[in-house]
Amino acid sequence: MRFEAGGQPLPQGDFVRLEPLHRRRAAELAQAAEEDRGTYAYTWVPRPADLTAYLDLQLTRAAEGLISPYAQISASTGRAVGVTAYCEPRAWRDPGRLDAVEVGHTWLAASAQGTGINAEAKLLLFRHAFEVWRVSRVDLKTDARNTRSRAAITAVGATLEGVLRNWSTSKYPGEEGELRDSAIFSITAEDWPGCRTRLEKRLARYAPTPSA
Repeated sequence: MRFEAGGQPLPQGDFVRLEPLHRRRAAELAQAAEEDRGTYAYTWVPRPADLTAYLDLQLTRAAEGLISPYAQISASTGRAVGVTAYCEPRAWRDPGRLDAVEVGHTWLAASAQGTGINAEAKLLLFRHAFEVWRVSRVDLKTDARNTRSRAAITAVGATLEGVLRNWSTSKYPGEEGELRDSAIFSITAEDWPGCRTRLEKRLARYAPTPSA
C-alpha cells in the first residue's frame, strides 16, 4: 500500500493549515525548530544544518508513497511552525483500500505548543483517516521514555496498547545507531466518535471569546 504523491488534500482549521511539505518552508522550519529545543526531548527535530537533508529524506519518501508529510502552518501568522505526517499505510483486506495508518513525525515550535494547533492538526488528520479513507485504526508511537509525548498522545484520546522493546532506532542525541523501546497507541474506528468529541471540546477552550 502506498500514499498518493503530492499529499492528501485536507481542510483548513481555525488554528492550523496542513500544507504538503515543501522546501519553500525551509527557513521558517529552521527558525521554528530552534526556538526552545528543551521541549523536544526524544523527538526527532532537525537542526538548521541538517534541515536540507531532513527535507530531502522526507520528500523522497513521500515521492515513493511511504509517507504523506505536512508543514503545520499557523493560521494566525501564515508561517510554518512544525511538521507532521501520515506514515505506515497498511491494507489487509483489499490492496486498494487503506485499513490502517500511523500519524507521526510530529513536532511543533515551542511558541506553537499549547495554542490549539496540535489538537486541531490531530483532529484534521484523524477525521480524514476515519471519515474519508474509512480506516479501521490510527496508530501513534513515541519513545517509551518520552513522558511529554505520551501525555500529549493520551490527551487526544488514544489508548496505550503496550511498549515494544527494541522497536526502532533512537533519535535521541548521542544514541545514534542504538535501538529504543516504543510506546504504541491506537484509536480505532469504534473509538473515533468519542475521540472526535473530545478533541472538539479541547479546541473550544482555545476559541476566542465573541465580543459583546
